[in-house]
Amino acid sequence: MATQKPCVFIHTNHKQWLGALVSKYSFERNSQHAAEFDVRFIHTKDYPFMHRREGELYLRDGDKRRWLNDDLQSFTPLRFMPPELMGYQGRAVVVDPDVFAVGDVWELLNRDMQGAAVMCRPKSGSKGKRGCLATSVMLLDCARLRHWQVEKQFSEMFEFTRDYMDWVCLKLEERDTIGLFETRWNDFDHLDDDTRLLHNTKRKTQPWKTGLRVDYRPADTFQLFPPKHWFRRARRAMFGDYGFTGRYKAHPDPRQEQFFFGLVRECLEKGVVTEDMLREEMKNNHLRHDALELVRRVPSLAA
Repeated sequence: MATQKPCVFIHTNHKQWLGALVSKYSFERNSQHAAEFDVRFIHTKDYPFMHRREGELYLRDGDKRRWLNDDLQSFTPLRFMPPELMGYQGRAVVVDPDVFAVGDVWELLNRDMQGAAVMCRPKSGSKGKRGCLATSVMLLDCARLRHWQVEKQFSEMFEFTRDYMDWVCLKLEERDTIGLFETRWNDFDHLDDDTRLLHNTKRKTQPWKTGLRVDYRPADTFQLFPPKHWFRRARRAMFGDYGFTGRYKAHPDPRQEQFFFGLVRECLEKGVVTEDMLREEMKNNHLRHDALELVRRVPSLAA
């Protein structure tokens, strides 16, 4: 098999498609080596094995939840697809669709992995304290990840033999095959001169969602605070998955909003997206309704 270029994969679904397009643009815009790697999408619509499980129960953090392909983050199992898509060879970086390049990803793609098969960073907060690693940005040595077989492993969640949280936290991997990189390669809602990849990871404050009704299911916290878990279950049963979950709030850092909409402005100027596309995303409540006004007044990004 011919050697492939290194590749950045952005996994996404219909709700986060605009973010994925802007993310791809950012990786190409901010690299001095954009011709030397590919950027590809992994979209849930292309994986029927996910859609066949609609409404079925799967194992998540020791509990059973219903699988919904319409959920904001239904794409997350696909972050394990790159080795298979690369023919189990070469280097890949995989990112969520709410990750945007501030620096040059070529530096990460060429990182000395020091024998690791996967590099990432720890999660923050209580999940991090429990050993969860952040797989929202990973550097992969695909030849060493032949055991990543997503359709089979996705099915195991519905057989209750694979826990989603153990899977996405890399707790099922041999720990000595995992290396850690600096937080600047997956900077959680933090932007400064050291940031290389900005991750707007707090769903409630994603800059392109401000003012819209929340369309994701809040995570249950059964292990930490059972009454809250029971309340959320009862609310879902009575009012549906998104009932009484409120609205998206403004991001606390205006610079991150300006950075995102500065990228959108350039995408419009270069034809990566169109006004009609943005209006359709607003109609579908995937994009805040004042987006075009923000694009018109946002300062130009530094070259």
